[in-house]
Amino acid sequence: MARPVDIELKKAFADLHLKLMETAQKVKAADEEIKGLKNSMQRARLVESEITRIDPATNVYESVGRMFVLTNIPDLRNQLQETSENCAEKIKILENKKSYLERSKKDSENNIREMIQQRREKAP
Repeated sequence: MARPVDIELKKAFADLHLKLMETAQKVKAADEEIKGLKNSMQRARLVESEITRIDPATNVYESVGRMFVLTNIPDLRNQLQETSENCAEKIKILENKKSYLERSKKDSENNIREMIQQRREKAP
């Protein structure tokens, strides 16, 4: 004999599935943003290592969007260091957010497991 579907349990499963999908999407977005920021940091490090070979009195061109601006090496170096620091801070924030999302996901899974266990204990 088939047991009737528990509507409350079915709704809880639907809610969990929705929450898990949203969390997975947010984690993936955070991973992509972290990847982009790491690429920006790497680019800044590479540019900085290349300009150390050049005489500090030399003027260089800095890429700003689709144009280039004439600047000097010390200013460019300061800007590259600032970019690296900003990226590192954003990465740290995103990783904290990602770990929070993963903990939230595990808590939701544990809650639904407990609910199932309680239903099984109540069932004859």
